[in-house]
Amino acid sequence: MTRPRWIDRIGSQFLAVRSARPACRTTAIVGCAGLLALSLSVSGASRVENVRIHQSPDKTRVVLDLESPVEHRLFSLENPERLVLDIDAAMLSTRLEEVDLKGSPVRSIRSSARGENDLRVVFDLTEKVRPRSFVLKPVMQYGDRLVIDLYTTGQNLMPITREELFKKQMRDVVIAIDAGHGGDDPGAVGHGDVLEKDVVLAIATMMNEMFQAQPGYRGLMVRSGDYYLELRRRTSIAHENLADIFLSVHADAFQSPRVSGASVYVLSDSGATSETARILAEKENRADLIGGVGGGVSLNDKDDLLVHVLLDLASTASLSASLEMGERVLGKMGRVNKLHKPQVEQAGFVVLKSLEIPSLLIETGYISNPSEARKLATGSHQRKLAQAIYEGIRHYLEDHPPPGSFLAWKQGQGGDELLTYVIERGDTLSEIANRYEVSFEDLKKVNGLRNDRIRVGQVLKIPIAEAGG
Repeated sequence: MTRPRWIDRIGSQFLAVRSARPACRTTAIVGCAGLLALSLSVSGASRVENVRIHQSPDKTRVVLDLESPVEHRLFSLENPERLVLDIDAAMLSTRLEEVDLKGSPVRSIRSSARGENDLRVVFDLTEKVRPRSFVLKPVMQYGDRLVIDLYTTGQNLMPITREELFKKQMRDVVIAIDAGHGGDDPGAVGHGDVLEKDVVLAIATMMNEMFQAQPGYRGLMVRSGDYYLELRRRTSIAHENLADIFLSVHADAFQSPRVSGASVYVLSDSGATSETARILAEKENRADLIGGVGGGVSLNDKDDLLVHVLLDLASTASLSASLEMGERVLGKMGRVNKLHKPQVEQAGFVVLKSLEIPSLLIETGYISNPSEARKLATGSHQRKLAQAIYEGIRHYLEDHPPPGSFLAWKQGQGGDELLTYVIERGDTLSEIANRYEVSFEDLKKVNGLRNDRIRVGQVLKIPIAEAGG
C-alpha cells in the first residue's frame, strides 16, 4: 500500500526538527510537540506546485497547478495596475521569478503569506485587464488547476455572443467545389489557347475562399491542382467529407464561335431538356475515357424494393433542391454574364449522380466564343462569376439551412431546444459548464445527473436560454 504524500512530508519535517535540535528529546518535549503540531497544520494546505502562462490572440491564460482543490478570491487594484489572488489554505512551492512572462500583460508575480495558512499572489500588470477565473478538476496527466484568463483592451471576454459560442459546437455547411477536367484532360481549348481546366480551377478557388471566409460555411476543393480525377471519384470525395452541396464548375465549348452564355444544369434520369444539354452531357461524361475509367456502382447486394424506394426518395428530394438552388445561381449569374438559356436545364451528367446531395453543373460561359474566352481568362471576370455563384448558393441555403448546422440556428430554424455537446476525453462537467457559461447545478439538473461523473461519448444537453448569459 502506498503511503500518502502528507505522511512522508510530515515525517521529513519532524526528522529535520530532531536533527536540528537534539535537546528536544530530553529537555523540550513540549516544544517539539508544538513544532509537530505546526507541521500537521501546514500539511493541510494545498501546495501551488507550478505557475504557467500561455499567450493567445484573444487572451492571456494563467494556470496554477495545485496539489489539491482550493477556494480563491480575485480582485483588481489600480495605480499601479495589479491583480490580487487570495487562496485559502495554500502554500507556494515554486519559484515565481522563473515564470515566463514574455508577451503577456504581467510585469512580475510576487507572493506573501496571508494569515497563518493562506496565500496571496499579486500580479503586477503593464496595463488594465479584465480577469475571469475558474477551477478545473484532475484529468489525465493534469491535477487540480486554478485558471485565470486575462483580457486586455481590444480583447473580448469569450464568448462574445451566443452566436460565437454556439458556432464552436455546431457544424458548418460543407460546399464541395469541383473544378472540371484537369491534368491530361484540358477540357475545352478556347480562343487564344485558353484552357478550360485553368479557368475553372481559378473560379473554384475564388469560390472556396469566399465560403471559407463566411461563418457557418466550409469550402471543400475537390480538385485543388492541375491533375485529373475520374468523375465518380469527384462525387466520392464529396461523400467522404459529408458535403451538403456539390458544385461542378466548367466552361462550355461549341463548334460555332457565335454561341455564348452561361448555363446551369441538374441531373436528369429521363433525358435532357434540350439537344445542347444532351450533347454537353455526352461530352463531359466521355472525359473518363481519358483516365481509362469505366464501370458503375453495384447495388446487387441490396434488396431490390428497398433500393428502388430509397433511390427514388433520395433522387426526388435532391432533384427538387437542385432545381431551386440552380434557379438562384442562374439569377445571380445573369447579372454578370449573358445566359445561354434562361432556365435551369437537365441532363444525365455522371458527375451529378450523387443522389442525396443537391448538385449543380455550372457552365460559366462558352470558351469557344472569342469574346467570352477573353473575359473568362481575366481574374476580374472570374471573380464576378465566383461571387455570383457564391451568392446564389448562400441565398438558397439561408432559406433551406441543413438541420443541425450553425446556419440553421442562426436563421432561427434551430428552435429553442437544447444544444447538445458530445463528451470528449479530458472533459469535466465543471469545465463544460464554464465553457458555456451555465451554472454547474443547472447543467446537472437538465441532464438528470446525480453527481459530476461523465463518460467519453456521452451527450450532454446545454440549455440555450441559459448559455451565453
